[in-house]
This record gives sequence, structure tokens and C-alpha cells, in this order.
Amino acid sequence: MTLHWFDLLVIALYMAGTLGLGFYIANKARQDMNAYFLGGKKIPWWALGVSNASGMFDIAGTMWLVTVCFIYGLKSVWLPWVWPIFNQVFLMVYLSLWLRRSNVMTGAEWLETRFGKGRGAELCQWVVVIFAIVSAIGFIAYAFKGIGKFAAIFFPWHWSPDTYALLIFAFTTLYVLKGGMYSVVLTELLQFVIMTLAAVAVGVIAMSLVSPEQIQQATPNGWDQLWFGWQVGLDWQGLLDSANDRIQSDGMELFGLMIMMMLFKGVLFSMAGPVPNYDMQRILAAKTPKEAAKMSGLVSLVMFFPRYMMVAGFTVLALVYMGPEIKAQGQNFDFEQLLPIAISQYVPVGLAGLLIAGLLAAFMSTLAASVNAAPVYLVNDVYKKYFNPNAEAKTYVRLSTLMSLVLVVIGVGMGFMLSSINNIMQWIFGALFGGYAAANLLKWHWWRFNAYGYFWGMMSGLVASLVLPLLLPDTHPLYAFPALLALSLAGSVLGTLMTPAEPMQVLCDFYRQVRPWGFWAPVKQQVLAQQPDFDPDTHPGRDAINILVGMVWQLALVALPIYLVIQQWPEFGWTLAVALLSSWFLKKNWLDKLKD
Repeated sequence: MTLHWFDLLVIALYMAGTLGLGFYIANKARQDMNAYFLGGKKIPWWALGVSNASGMFDIAGTMWLVTVCFIYGLKSVWLPWVWPIFNQVFLMVYLSLWLRRSNVMTGAEWLETRFGKGRGAELCQWVVVIFAIVSAIGFIAYAFKGIGKFAAIFFPWHWSPDTYALLIFAFTTLYVLKGGMYSVVLTELLQFVIMTLAAVAVGVIAMSLVSPEQIQQATPNGWDQLWFGWQVGLDWQGLLDSANDRIQSDGMELFGLMIMMMLFKGVLFSMAGPVPNYDMQRILAAKTPKEAAKMSGLVSLVMFFPRYMMVAGFTVLALVYMGPEIKAQGQNFDFEQLLPIAISQYVPVGLAGLLIAGLLAAFMSTLAASVNAAPVYLVNDVYKKYFNPNAEAKTYVRLSTLMSLVLVVIGVGMGFMLSSINNIMQWIFGALFGGYAAANLLKWHWWRFNAYGYFWGMMSGLVASLVLPLLLPDTHPLYAFPALLALSLAGSVLGTLMTPAEPMQVLCDFYRQVRPWGFWAPVKQQVLAQQPDFDPDTHPGRDAINILVGMVWQLALVALPIYLVIQQWPEFGWTLAVALLSSWFLKKNWLDKLKD
């Protein structure tokens, strides 16, 4: 596809506006590291929430969502549990409160509030820095591969996808490095508006061009059903045989087992808290703990409807109008190209430019968030702490800029070596984050867990997750998760029991400040002995109920726009009722009871 000149003009104006905004606010952002990375903790919670939602509206993830919606239909709403998407529910209910109460800048710095400042705490900080850098590089490679495949469909110079990705990366990195957190948040507000308008327009176009009868003729039985059994129950034989091949290569024949594994892994991972990336950064940037929780709740509320309206719109357009083309290519068809091909064929001039600008905005949001979140660990937790603690604020900011550039270069190099968005995504969310769960779950909920337990738990999980793709290249990361969890858990428990407990005063200070629930009885007794009127105000039972309701609420928000686009009105009505009822319950039992 060669874009119309008007579409190219829309894209160019958007890019120029974004870069100009980043430069305009650069001076304010670069006063010191707190301003550069956390916006001085002065940004409103709703702006942080919309920014976080925009950052999650990434182009590579959207391409993957269109692919799985095409192949699995309504059952695809369960598949983002692999990330897991419901970690936002755990954050909004209680974990954002706990994390923000620490009042620190990074996840590594947070460890001092939990483990003190001894040798073990230093080892913990080093392993978190390593994890933050490795995961950031993985996200950069993920974004690189997605934007290259996307851009190669539209632009007229017949370059390779990696060449297009390299050029777009250069532009995006420039505005991120210049403006820091202020630049990221303010430009993401603009980007979210563009994406929402474009997404709704795509859904409306699909509803006007595709009827429910056409969808039914193009899909196998069960495609439009949300519920599932042990088997996926979808047979594309005769309709699109290559879709059956994709189901087999995804390892999704035993769909029920895979969803159970996603739930098991997802709950443990969610209870462990956010990994050291842009999600954690926005929580730490909130003005207060209460605003951090509200910000996390807003992400789900504003993100799902526009994103899935666009996903469903492109899915049904591709199903009905691209079937013969896909069938003709057979096993050679790359399902990850569904999104850009659908845009090139079915979106009118003008709107195509707006939509591509919006999706480029989504890419920029993801890259900006990842690039801005990771360097602070190197600068604040390594350089400032060990090499130059008394440097001028501008020195730290300049070094942060350099570290951001280095990470982008390494991530791009990794992106050149990898071939599939799905492979990168499965490795990041299945293996790498799988090795993160045990140690970070224990740090919140078990008082005896100490710094050495955290270090050995994280190291064993991190090493295992890095070695896994080399030793077992054909093993699905979800199937490897129990082994990763066991290794990390063994490292955590053995490292803890073979070394002394943390000083009781450190534990008391942490418990008094954060007020977690779990196995904290000895520490709670000590705090009450020191401060008889202390009220921890913990309510695990209420939190558990809110999490269950929140997961239903989130699932309804995902399914609602898909039912709308495929025009299944009874199911749309029931899903809307569930979304409204669960929203009312969460307002009464969560939002109205939030405390700093």
C-alpha cells in the first residue's frame, strides 16, 4: 500500500506536534531526577492513569490481539491473562497503596524500606537493577519487531521492516530523551485521544460493512462463544486450514488447561506486585497512595473499550473480506500482518492517516514508557549510590539520557535477531516474569523472608528464565512456569532459612509504613508494643472479594466492545449489565473505602 498524500500529511503533522511538545516541556522535566523520572510527583492521578493506558495500547500487542481474536473469536478475551491483564485489578485494590506508601523513586530503592541497608539489601538492589534492564531490553525488542512489520506494509520505499523500525525508533527516542516523564505523560494524553477516535471509527466501519450472517459464514462453530471446555472446540477445516495450524503451533488445543495455567501463574505474579517498569514508575509518581490506587483502576476503565473495539473491527473485516487471500497463501501467511493489511485495504483516506498516527502513537507510548523507566535504576541505584553521590542534578539527568540511548541500542540489536512478536511476548510474560513471582510474592506477605532469600530467589528465577529458551526452545513458557516457580521458590526459602532474619526494627518500620497483610504476626505484636494505638487497617477478606469482582468487571469490559462490533445484542446487553453491576459494587466496596 502507498499512502495517500493526505494520510502522509496527517502522520507528519502528528509527529511534528509530538516532538515539539517534548522539546517545549524539556526544561521543566530536566531539573532533577525526581522531575525527570517521576514528574516531581505532581502529575494528577487521572493523567497518570490515561498515560498508563496509552502506554499499554502498544502496536505489537494490538497486532497480536487481532491475530488471536481472528483465530479464537470470543475465547480470545481470556488469552491476555498470559500477561496477566488482571494484575491491574490487584494493583488498584491494594498493591498500589502498599507500593506508593514507600515514597521512593525505584523498585530497587524500595528494597531498603523492606530489608534495610546491609549487605543482603545491596545484593537485592543489584538483582532488581539487572531484572529491570533485562526486561526493558526485551520490551524494546518487542516494540522494534512490531513497528517494523507494521510500517513495511504502508510506506512506499520497499525497505525491510527492520529498517523502518530503526528510523521510527530514532525519532521516538529523541523526544523521550529530551522530556523525560513530563514528555511521556503529556504526549500520551494526546496519543490516547487520537487512538480512541481512530479505534471507535474502525469499529463503526466494521459494523457498517459486515453483518452477523457474514461473520457466521466465515467462522467455525463456537467462534462467537465466550465459554470453553478442555478442548478449544474450534475447527477451521475447509474454512481456513492455516488457522488450525496456528492453533497447534500456539499449543492451544487444550485450551482449558492453558487458561488454568495462565490463571495460576497470573494470580501469583499479580500478588508479587508490578515488575520494575513503567507501571511501577507511574504508581511511584502519584501524589498519594490513594491516588496511586485510583490511577490503577482508571487504566482498565478507559483502555479496554476503544482498544477492543478496534481489535474486533479489524478482525471481522479480515474474516469476511480477506479469507480468500489468506487461504491462497496457505501456511506462508503471517497472521501478525492482519492488522496492517486490514488498514491498507478497508480504511478510507484521511482516517487511514489518523489511524496510523494513532498506532504510531501507541508504539511511541510503549517505547517511551520502557525507555524512561529503566535508566533510573542504573543512575539512582548504581552510579549515584556507589560512584558519585554528590554530583549535580543535571549530571544525573545527562547520564540518564546516555543510559536510555544505550538500552535502545541493545534492544534494537536484540530485535534484529528475533523473528516473531509472539515469541518475544511469550518469553517476556511466560518465562522472564515467571522467574520473578516467588521472591516478590514472599517479600510482601512473609515477615521472616529476608534480603538473602530475595537475592537467591530472584537470581535462580532470572537465570532459569534466561537459560530456558536455549535448553528447551520448543517448550511453551507456560508449561515451564511450574519449574521456574519451584526453582525460584527453593532459592527464596533456602536463602532465607540459612541466614538470619532482618533486624526487628527494620521490619517494624516497614510494617508501620506500608501496612501489608499476610504472615506478619510477630512484627505486628512488636509494633503494638511500641505503639499501642497503632491500627494496621488491613482487610484481606475484603480485598479478595474486590479482586474477584474486579476480574469479572475487567472481563466484561473486554468482551463488551467485541459483542458490540459483531452485533450480538442479547450477549451485549447481559455483558453491559455485568459491567455496570460490578462497577457499582467496586465503588461501594473499594473506591469509597480507600485510605492513604
